[in-house]
Amino acid sequence: MAGHQARRTTQQRHQPQHTIHAAGEWREAVSGATREILDPADGRAFAVVAEGDEKDTDLAVAAARDAFDHGDWPRTTAVGRAALLRRVADLLVRDRERLGLLESRDTGKTVEEGRVDVDCVVDAFRYFAGLIAAESPGRVVDAGSPDVHSVVGHEPVGVCALITPWNYPLLQASWKIAPALAAGNTFVVKPSEITPLTTVALIGLLAEAGLPAGAANIVTGPGHTVGARLAEHPDVDLVSFTGGLASGVKVARAAAPTVKKVALELGGKNPNVVFADACATEEGFDTAVDQALNAAFIHSGQVCSAGSRLVVEESVRERFVAELARRAGRIRLGRGTEDGVECGPLVSEQQRAKVEDHVAAALAEGAVLRAGGRRPDPGDARPAGGYFYEPTVLDGCHREMRIVREEVFGPVLTVETFRTEDEAVALANDTEYGLAGAVWSADLARARRVAARLRHGTVWINDFHPYLPQAEWGGFGRSGVGRELGPAGLAEYRETKHVYHNLAPRPVRWFTG
Repeated sequence: MAGHQARRTTQQRHQPQHTIHAAGEWREAVSGATREILDPADGRAFAVVAEGDEKDTDLAVAAARDAFDHGDWPRTTAVGRAALLRRVADLLVRDRERLGLLESRDTGKTVEEGRVDVDCVVDAFRYFAGLIAAESPGRVVDAGSPDVHSVVGHEPVGVCALITPWNYPLLQASWKIAPALAAGNTFVVKPSEITPLTTVALIGLLAEAGLPAGAANIVTGPGHTVGARLAEHPDVDLVSFTGGLASGVKVARAAAPTVKKVALELGGKNPNVVFADACATEEGFDTAVDQALNAAFIHSGQVCSAGSRLVVEESVRERFVAELARRAGRIRLGRGTEDGVECGPLVSEQQRAKVEDHVAAALAEGAVLRAGGRRPDPGDARPAGGYFYEPTVLDGCHREMRIVREEVFGPVLTVETFRTEDEAVALANDTEYGLAGAVWSADLARARRVAARLRHGTVWINDFHPYLPQAEWGGFGRSGVGRELGPAGLAEYRETKHVYHNLAPRPVRWFTG
């Protein structure tokens, strides 16, 4: 999906920004190429960034390599690293409004969503600061002898390549950058070429906080040049990628010859399972419908964990879907920075075309349109030229439909029904992905029983979407490998080392000569 929103340009309407940062210096691309960044609310350019390529990537990796091999950051104490991460968090708090607005302008999401994203980034930096500050220096292993001191410890993996998506650019960058730095690594980050601006800003805050030159580097540019080079580069020790399945497979394939560590977060097709007993009261019904809307339509459904599959018990299906469709039709679309707007545009014209193709195919396969399914009327108050698409509810869906199997990444909710608990679990697990899912039930035993049977990395009970920086995030199946956040998220950026110290060495006499 990279490359859709921005375009190369030779005659700029905006002053180009030097958005490539290597060895502590901001500069333009080696080739001099630039790229316009478009506002998805109106399709107009509002910024110009450097368009890097393989040469820029090699320079950034060389800077990260030198900083790791000879610089101060990998040798900084855990207390020192934690202090810097906390300073970054404080700077993010200071710049919350500016960054939230920039994230809204870059991605199209509402400015309130952008502010919440900044808050979550602050939480991530503070969490990893606290995690490393509280750690012991190593795990002592009982070797069975008082003459042996044996310790298992952790070291930074080295130079990390961090490749992030366009939907949550600042948040996804922080989920990689915070643990990478906490562990003592250096890195090169490649944000999506269509939403790079807040990641560029974050690199500036790292420098302001006092991170040594060369520890943090960024190359703005497309995946087929910058991303591909990072994945294959022999001086990169780890690549962490968040994005689509097809691109993730390419990253893994490119990384394989150098046998570097690979972490992949590749999206999901996430079920939101609603049992009838969750809707037995008016309050329960209202809450379940409200949360189904949030699950599917936050950020126009451009969320890897979006609850895009409603799996609802047959006895309440008609009432539930009717109310869901009614409320979906009342969602206020518009520019994310304007008051009262609840849902912004899709990120690009190409992304909207992809959504339209999925909906058309679903209708041809027999799905029933209950809400949306089209672009908004052109005569309303939304900006002309924006990539808007109405929140869409498709009833009568089944597993054979492409829209039920494939990640749409748009404001589209499909409806499937079940009659028994076993059928609900089977439907929820009938996906090649396994990122997230939810179960709604007033029966606590049933809710926990179903949650235990769901093959998804995160399962919510009577909720949807919240995450905790101290809890691991990642998926089963084709949703990827590895975890972000939590202790396991820090472990991704470390190597484990065993040091065995013989305190009383003596001859072994294995060989008698």
